[in-house]
Amino acid sequence: MDFIKTTEQDSLYDNLENMSINNLLININKEDKTVPLAVEKALPQIEKLIHQVVNKLKSGGRLFYIGAGTSGRLGIVDASECPPTFGVPDNLVIGLIAGGDNAIRKAVEFAEDSKTQGWKDLNNYNISTNDIVIGIAASGTTPYVISALQKCNENNIITGCITCNEGSPLMLTAKHPISIIVGPEFITGSSRMKAGTAQKLVLNMITTATMVQLGKVKGNKMVDMQLSNDKLVDRGIKMIAKELQIPYDKASLLLKKHNNVRQAINAFKNGN
Repeated sequence: MDFIKTTEQDSLYDNLENMSINNLLININKEDKTVPLAVEKALPQIEKLIHQVVNKLKSGGRLFYIGAGTSGRLGIVDASECPPTFGVPDNLVIGLIAGGDNAIRKAVEFAEDSKTQGWKDLNNYNISTNDIVIGIAASGTTPYVISALQKCNENNIITGCITCNEGSPLMLTAKHPISIIVGPEFITGSSRMKAGTAQKLVLNMITTATMVQLGKVKGNKMVDMQLSNDKLVDRGIKMIAKELQIPYDKASLLLKKHNNVRQAINAFKNGN
């Protein structure tokens, strides 16, 4: 099926090398402003996929992101933030990138063109029908991602995707597709820009909404966050002090005792 690859269309701007820094910034910002509006149009698609993610994780499954290049890196960033932010295990949300961990920092040539490695990478984690896999590819044509989702479909593993081209092969492969149509990039074909921003916004929505649904947020606070630095310890103490209406010092002692904001609050309320 033919489709319009808007991420590769010619930029609306030309002669960029002749623009002043000020004009470059104004025009990049002008294009960036269109991204949230494009995401808004896809909210029904995003909601459907999040329902699937929540159901799988509530049933003991895992969420996998799989991508290449910028898309793969964005999935890894989102996955890696879940344990410190929400106190979940490292293996609950897993990000995979074509070319392996080396590709996080440096491009691995032609890794995204493999039609077998994506499924192999998923199988390294003993992927099963308990899990859900979301493919991320701005173009929607990345063989590494598409082939992985095809194998997931064959093995009755729920699939979703985030792409920026309507009717792309990836969108047609995923059972729960999300398409964010951001249009041509400021620099022609540089999908790390608007497309990357759109993907990041959607990834934020998926994990944040999911973790709220899983009970990892109380009110508007990250009560299960890992206390991995002084800033977060201070934030945790202030959460406890505000919730329980007790002095900072007393809240600090509670947190030191229980090493978790939620547990400290519950213990105090239960007279411990």
